[in-house]
Parts: sequence; C-alpha cells; structure tokens
Amino acid sequence: MAVNVLVVVTVSIILGLLGVGRYFPRGGLGGLAVICLIWGMVGAFISLGLSRIMAKWMLGVQVIPADATDPELRELVRTVHQLARAADLPAMPEVGVYESEEINAFATGPTRARALVAVSTGLLARMRANELAGVLGHEITHVANGDMVTMTLMQGVINAFVMFLARVLAFFVMQAMRSRDSDDRERGGGFWIEFLLIQLFQMVFSVLGFIVVAWFSRVREYAADAGGAKLAGRQNMIQALQALQRLNDPAVVLEESRRAPAFAAFKIEGAPSFALLFADHPPLEDRIERLQRGIT
Repeated sequence: MAVNVLVVVTVSIILGLLGVGRYFPRGGLGGLAVICLIWGMVGAFISLGLSRIMAKWMLGVQVIPADATDPELRELVRTVHQLARAADLPAMPEVGVYESEEINAFATGPTRARALVAVSTGLLARMRANELAGVLGHEITHVANGDMVTMTLMQGVINAFVMFLARVLAFFVMQAMRSRDSDDRERGGGFWIEFLLIQLFQMVFSVLGFIVVAWFSRVREYAADAGGAKLAGRQNMIQALQALQRLNDPAVVLEESRRAPAFAAFKIEGAPSFALLFADHPPLEDRIERLQRGIT
C-alpha cells in the first residue's frame, strides 16, 4: 500500500510538470478520466514490475540455489518446484528465505514465469513438512492463478479513481475558495494550494481504495486455499491453516510480539471489526471451515 501511494504521488508530480491539469476543466471530465486511467495503470504496473526487487530489498530475501548444500533449503526448493510443475507453471519460480521470527510466506513477481516464492525462517522452524507443503501449495496457486497481475489491474483501476476524484474535488474546493477578483499572484499561489489538496485527497482516497483491494484479496485467498488443497492435498492445506491458527493463540502472539513486534501487526483474531475491512486475508477459521466443507 505504501509503495503504491508513493508511486501515485510520483505520477501526480510528473502529471503536474507536464501540465496535465489543463485537461480539466477545459478538457472536460472525459479527458481527465482517460489520463487518470492511463497513468493509474502505469503506476500499478510499475509497482508490479518492482515487486520482486522490493521484496528482496525490504525483507532481505536470499534466493536459494537449486544445488544448495543445506538439506532443509534444498528440500524447500524441491517442494516448490514439484508444486510448480503440478500447477503447470511455464518456469520455475525463484525460491527465497529471509531472517524473521514471523510466521510468513508470500509469492510475488510480474508474471507466472518470473515469480518469487519466499518463506521466513520462523515459518521453516515452526511448521512440519506437510504443513509447509500446504503453505507452499497456496502460494504457488497465487502464481498459477495470475493473482499478482489481477491484483495489479484492480489496483490500477482504484488508482485511476483516486487520481480522478482527488483532482475533481480539489478543483471544486479551489473554486469555492477563490474570489472573483483574484489577481495573477493569487492564482499562482492557488496552484500550489490546489496541488497540495490533490496530494491530500489522493492519500485519503488511496486508503479508502485499499478497502476495496483488501476485499478482492480476501476473495483470491479462498481460491488460493482451494488450489493449495488440490496441489498439496486437502488435509495438508487444512493442517497448515490449523498450524497458523495455533500460532495465532493469544499467548503465542504475545510472546512472539515481544521478540518481533511486526508479528502481530496484521493478525485478524481479536482485532476491532472495522480493522477487518483492511485485512487482505480472511479469518483463519473461515478458511478452514470452507476447506472442510469442500467449498471452492
């Protein structure tokens, strides 16, 4: 979310330097909408293109070579590649690990052929082999389903709305503030006020837009659970989620958060109901129940 906001702000500055503001009001809402859609998509795909690089840089992900000497890491690569072949991926994803006590795994990358699957050392240390297979099957399904690109398209549309609404609202606020007899100097000052209003409104709308993105992400998580069950076995997928549920026990969370404060940052259990709007994963109990009932 932070990277996307940064990209949107950067794109807005570029649009300002290029004088795109002239499309509204003189160019009408249609011209502004087209420009915002193009640049909103550009911003989202820039985020997607940088996803692997950003993940490696921000988390310190170390890519594991296929011929790794450590037997645990070699088995991790073998499992990921086995699941990738079962999912008919066009190329084997990079497999990485990063130092963290957090129980976490993720998949990212611009295409199905250029993906990264990474796990934390905390997850490797706390999960059994069959549970780990369920987690990895879930992440490989994200890659196979093209969820990174799908989420990018969703984010691009949201970015377009954010940029469009921010400019329209800023324009009308300035119209209300501007007096009829404003001179050129006041108009020059008004430009910067309007520019700052646009940035402020973009940040607010970006947060609201993230609620929509998070909802769509939760829908895709259910699909990834179903795919993980097919690739790694339904029971392994259920046991993986149950393992995460055990690790979400309040006593365990408290102990983990003392050692790694970020561990509890996105936990759903015990969170206020409004916080669920921003959760990109559904509650674990719901995911387990769907798998047990065979809902796909």
